[in-house]
Amino acid sequence: MNDIRSPDTSNVTLPAQPLMIERKTMVVVALLLILVISSFYSVQIDWQLLFNMDSASNMKEFIAGFAPPDTSLGMLKKVFSASLETLAMSALGTAIAASIALLLALPASGRFGRIAKYSNYALFNVFRAIPELVWASIMLIAAGLGPFAGTIALAAHTTGVLGRLFAETLENLPDACESTLRINGSSAISAFLYATLPQGLPQMMSYTLYRWENNIRAAAILGVVGAGGLGQMLKYHLSLFQMPTAATVIIAMLILVALVDALSFKIRRLLMH
Repeated sequence: MNDIRSPDTSNVTLPAQPLMIERKTMVVVALLLILVISSFYSVQIDWQLLFNMDSASNMKEFIAGFAPPDTSLGMLKKVFSASLETLAMSALGTAIAASIALLLALPASGRFGRIAKYSNYALFNVFRAIPELVWASIMLIAAGLGPFAGTIALAAHTTGVLGRLFAETLENLPDACESTLRINGSSAISAFLYATLPQGLPQMMSYTLYRWENNIRAAAILGVVGAGGLGQMLKYHLSLFQMPTAATVIIAMLILVALVDALSFKIRRLLMH
């Protein structure tokens, strides 16, 4: 019978790396706590102003003005048309952004050298750093009032977001499949289209759908500056203190966001399984 003995582990020492990770985590948590505490101090939050009796009475009176919503047939038709406009703005803006972001993500992933990579990253940072409302204000000057300006504003900001995500996705993909095709005589474009892109496409589609959800909300806000859709209706009726009509617009926003969220979730589940 073979002599089976357990290995001698008396002289084995555990690596110190877990301890280093724990210390780094503690430092990060401590810095975050300092940031949160200093934020409370700098903002000077006074909870009594929010929860005193006068504030509660004013909020109750303001909310009561929204009831009941305006459900007249003419108003519902206008809200439905504005909802389709908001949906079209978000879908088209996201599609334009995803197309441009994919093209710019190729050099940003390091395929054409360091200069091209960091130049495109800087471009993504500029697009992403400027909020949608600022983009919309710029586009309104160039294109005038309406959904076109809002669509371009959404596309500009979303290009920066998706471009960064797409570039990181392509950069982190394993290159074994693409290298195998290149060794066997495939061109660089063919190897990318048949090896690298199919690996990263589900993740990039998931990012695109998630940004579409965000752009639905952003499209509703962009209407406040005159970029069309439900937001423009909401601004108009709130400025005239037509609260029941504004309540109808707000309900339409909630329904539209919920429907797009559910549709996007279903599509992402299909792509990931």
